[in-house]
Amino acid sequence: MRLPLARGLRTRLVVAFLLVAALSALVTAALTFRQARGAILQRTQNAAVHDLRLQADSLAPNLPAEPTDDDLRGLTQQLDRVGGARGWHTAVSRGDGPPIGSASPIGAALREAARKSNTTQYERSDRSDGPRLVIAMPVDYDTNGPAPAQPSGLVVYAAFTLRTEQSDISALITAAWAGAVPALAFAAVAALFAARRVLRPVRHLRTAAERITSGALDTRLDVTGDDELAELTGTFNIMATALERDNAELRRMEANARRFAADVSHELRTPLAAMAAVTDALDEDAHSGRLPPDTADAVLLVGDETRKLARMVEDLMEISRFDAGAAALHLDEVSLRTLLRKTLALRGWEEPGQVVTRLPEAQEARVRVDARRIDVVLANLIANALRHGAPPVTVEARVVDGNLVIEVTDRGPGIPDDVLPYVFDRFYKADAARARSEGSGLGLAIARENVRLHGGTLTAANSPCSGAVFTVNLPTLAPDGEES
Repeated sequence: MRLPLARGLRTRLVVAFLLVAALSALVTAALTFRQARGAILQRTQNAAVHDLRLQADSLAPNLPAEPTDDDLRGLTQQLDRVGGARGWHTAVSRGDGPPIGSASPIGAALREAARKSNTTQYERSDRSDGPRLVIAMPVDYDTNGPAPAQPSGLVVYAAFTLRTEQSDISALITAAWAGAVPALAFAAVAALFAARRVLRPVRHLRTAAERITSGALDTRLDVTGDDELAELTGTFNIMATALERDNAELRRMEANARRFAADVSHELRTPLAAMAAVTDALDEDAHSGRLPPDTADAVLLVGDETRKLARMVEDLMEISRFDAGAAALHLDEVSLRTLLRKTLALRGWEEPGQVVTRLPEAQEARVRVDARRIDVVLANLIANALRHGAPPVTVEARVVDGNLVIEVTDRGPGIPDDVLPYVFDRFYKADAARARSEGSGLGLAIARENVRLHGGTLTAANSPCSGAVFTVNLPTLAPDGEES
């Protein structure tokens, strides 16, 4: 049975391959983007700090020792003019005072951090006009000597947009996606190719298994490579060889068993016929009282056992013919009513005391069957019902959907559920403790084989009320032998 495409191994391999490729591409792109983004922003930030420091160091010394707000505003105007292409806006704060200049607003946290640490601080934020970087740079006094520079209390702020950098990052993302799509397409092609190569041995194994299932036990596969699939192929060949060998051995043993049963049955038939003739004569003497009572009982017992053995030999020979395919049908158009009456009369079964028949009354039911074999079927089913069930046994015949259906129902306890699947097996006994039984254990098996020979079926079930029901389903055959 072939699996749906969505559940097939090939589809799952391709999907897994693509997921791994997509995840690898995503992780690589994410790491690359993160590194590139950080590098772009860091480079912009460093360049801006360098430019701002150069300008502040060149302009701040021109301020008086106690600069006024106008002096600070002039400094910011000069810094704004030298911003060039960067287009920054600057401001200057003194001590705790508010920033003076065009760079606004300046966050209180950034101002406090720059004032306390006396080191350059940064703040990036997203605004409606795009991302913005704000630099807070404290200004020191140069002592023009070996002593270190002293804090001046002034902090220069420069704010400028990062739209250019954002555009570069967006272009980087677009380039990453543009590279990922062809990579995924290439991964899909590679996945299909790999799945095809990997699954080719699996397809060969499936085809070989189907051939073995159909009976071609000589199927073998060529082993190529030295991977796990090659080992699996070699194991398959070993299994096929073992199956072929075991099958041949089983067929040989089965043929020997059939030949043995047929030969034994044939060899026993002649002496049993002579024994039966003698026991019949002795039975007459036993019944007439010409023999002592003990001898008469022994003679009657021997006669019964001889007849049972003769019936068992006949059943074995019949089964042997079925096994050898030598059983033949001799079809004839007969009356179902007449056939059933003969079956009851030959066995001495009384109606309605032991058997109750229900046949179609609207018209004489006539069927084209092998009368002898159908007689055997009915006799075995009725005898089984009388032996294991309780009389009266009901035999009902009717035509359903163009088929002749015959049901044999008894009034016994029915068939146990664990026994039901095996009732047609040869020599099967529901109670393993029984060493003997009246029948040969082949009656139901012979009945089923005779029904199969007619192209019909024989099934067993339990009646909803009580008792067992055996159902014979035969094609209704017209006089010319064609199914009607």
